[in-house]
Amino acid sequence: MDMGELSERIKSNDPALGLRAVGALHRLAEQVEAASVALAREQGWTWEQIGDALGMSRQSVHAKYGK
Repeated sequence: MDMGELSERIKSNDPALGLRAVGALHRLAEQVEAASVALAREQGWTWEQIGDALGMSRQSVHAKYGK
C-alpha cells in the first residue's frame, strides 16, 4: 500500500478502510523504528540515548531491541 492509497483510506467514510490504514501505518512505524534503532546502535548510541529519542525508558528499548 503506497502513501496515496493510505491517504485515501484515512479520508474514507468506511471504518474498515480506515482501520486497515491504521494497521499499515503501525507496521510501517515499527519497521522505521527498528531500522533507526539498529542504525543508532551501529553508530554507538546508548540505550539511554535511543530511549530518550523515542520517549521510552532505556530498559523498554533494550527489552524490545537488545538481542
